[in-house]
Amino acid sequence: MKNLIYIIVIMACVIAVLPLHAQDTTAQSPSMVDTTSLKGVAIPSEENSVTKAQADSAYAKGDYVSAIELYESILANQGESAAIYYNLGNSYYKNKDIAHSILNYERAYLLSPGDSDIRFNLEMARNDTVDKIDSINQLFLMSWITSLRNSLSADGWAGGAIISFIIFLLALSLYIFGKQLVLKKLGLLFAGLCLIITIVANIFASQQKSLLINRQTAIIMSPSVTAKSTPDAGGTDLFILHEGHKILVKDATMKDWCEIQLEDGSIGWIPRDVIEII
Repeated sequence: MKNLIYIIVIMACVIAVLPLHAQDTTAQSPSMVDTTSLKGVAIPSEENSVTKAQADSAYAKGDYVSAIELYESILANQGESAAIYYNLGNSYYKNKDIAHSILNYERAYLLSPGDSDIRFNLEMARNDTVDKIDSINQLFLMSWITSLRNSLSADGWAGGAIISFIIFLLALSLYIFGKQLVLKKLGLLFAGLCLIITIVANIFASQQKSLLINRQTAIIMSPSVTAKSTPDAGGTDLFILHEGHKILVKDATMKDWCEIQLEDGSIGWIPRDVIEII
């Protein structure tokens, strides 16, 4: 009877946790010798493979305009890919288009936040922008949690949650059916630890998926833009932003204007056509 109760508890845990694992974590569409080295990507068909090879070849030859066109075509025909966004960002960077390079590095980073090459090149491109705005100080714990969450993609955290949950079931079985007291204690300890890891991994996977679907950050694409106090050209000038700067879009319900927020908390309105959503 006691074992039956334990089995029922296990089944309840399975029902409670597995739906989180079943989430679709794909996006819904959207070193320094040469830091802008190309990344490989799996191409499903021979025709698309030729297109990818042409893009890489154009990049290698220094024909960055052609490389940009080809990488853009790959994205348009095949959907989002962190590797292609990265290569496209490199092409724009080599072509001296900082705003578009940052936009594509950011999109690559959104899909693959644990990639150190993407992160490095993104920071390198950001150093070439005009605006230097200090962020609001964040609690160390919150900053650490954010860094931990961004160490893996949504798929990575979901996969980790599944593995951790399997280990949880094995450890719980050891606790239930183990004959020796020491094995029961170890089983209970590992079961508790793995359950915590499973829950945290599911939360991080859900947050990463939300960032992919509900994209609220954007890049300034115009050479410069003046933020207004109200959503019209007659509003009071508040601050000036330059191309390549990343902003948070707070309100995009108006047709021609967006309310934005900066890292330091400043809020203003800018024309919708000067930004591009990441």
